[in-house]
Amino acid sequence: MTQPAALADLDRSALVAAAQDSLPQMLADIERVISIETPSDDQEAVARGAADFAALIEERLGVAPESLVIDGTTHLRLRFGDGPARVVLVNHQDTVWPHGTLERLPFSTEDGILRGPGSFDMLTGAIMSVWATRLLLAAAGVPVPDTESTTTASGAGAAATGGASADAGASGPVPSPAEALAGLSILVTGDEEIGSVTSSDLIRAEAKEARAVFVMEASADGALKLSRKGTSMYTILVHGKAAHAGLEPEKGIHAGLELAHQMQVVAGLADPAEQTTVTPTKFSGGTTTNTVPALGQFDVDVRALTAEEQQRVDDAIRGLTPSIDGTRIEVRGGINRPPFEKEMSAALFDRAVALAAEIGIEEPRGVPVGGASDGNFTAGDGVPTLDGLGAVGDGAHAEHEHAIIEHIPPRTALLAALVADGLTD
Repeated sequence: MTQPAALADLDRSALVAAAQDSLPQMLADIERVISIETPSDDQEAVARGAADFAALIEERLGVAPESLVIDGTTHLRLRFGDGPARVVLVNHQDTVWPHGTLERLPFSTEDGILRGPGSFDMLTGAIMSVWATRLLLAAAGVPVPDTESTTTASGAGAAATGGASADAGASGPVPSPAEALAGLSILVTGDEEIGSVTSSDLIRAEAKEARAVFVMEASADGALKLSRKGTSMYTILVHGKAAHAGLEPEKGIHAGLELAHQMQVVAGLADPAEQTTVTPTKFSGGTTTNTVPALGQFDVDVRALTAEEQQRVDDAIRGLTPSIDGTRIEVRGGINRPPFEKEMSAALFDRAVALAAEIGIEEPRGVPVGGASDGNFTAGDGVPTLDGLGAVGDGAHAEHEHAIIEHIPPRTALLAALVADGLTD
């Protein structure tokens, strides 16, 4: 793949001003995507959100993403050029918020704060991806659509992989989007909040030859995220035998008592010294008050810093043995996301620090975090990955979810600089 020549002479110092000038339209776009409810477990709602997000991308960039439906869930992919991806921007547009949330928590901006379901996690970051790309296209001399219009020229969607555009009055040939940003891929998935079950293979395949993956999840109090724990999710079922609780309880095999024992065993797999948490969470069992329970089950959340610890817990859970004769243990689930270890972000974080100084913004901080993201997949595969490039704010999955508006332009400019850096040597 050839390097995008149009980025070779990029004036990075102009990116912040360009992003600041774009802020009103960026806020309008954030309002637009927040105003379409996309709870992860409603595939039709996710598809509606994806369709509008695809239209927004085409309206801003002049190119249309592919719509990929995997096991009923809709994801978007926009590739520039026809070679493997060198830089991948990872986003999701599904949220944890149920239908009806907008009625009581509508989009709003007041006192420099942007609010609404998904504003922090992670719709602001997804819009930043679009606008960082638009900034680079404009800087490379590619004509971008007028933001006052919601229509694009006929055939614009083919430009992502097509040849050079016609000369639009410039002194030389105008590069096509594919030429200007060859090697960039943007993903907008639809099931991140429920484990990325249908999108994980897509993300990993898209990033397998990349030199940089930038995950647009929200920041950690403004800091970039340098590592994340791996996650595992289990449902453990205990099978027993029902009997009348009053007439002949001795003929039953009590699944509830075995469940209580196994919950303690599982909780004991945690290792505070290794920062490994193993937490039984939701549990249920039994049918009626006068029946010995024949079935009980509980869910388990596991977080681990290293693949070795994650595997240790997995082996132990799969090796659980009953303490009550006649009961049987069934384990469902397993390792969901591998650990995102700090070595995979170190070089990209150093570049972020250097580029922040070059474009004249505050030096970014970096921290480890416990929660997982799609960055775990790419970092776990050995692909350099930097996370937390999205919104500054607070309240992921909470009623007070919000993003701080003043941080959106400089962080969008930093993302644009990082993308350009990754696409050129």
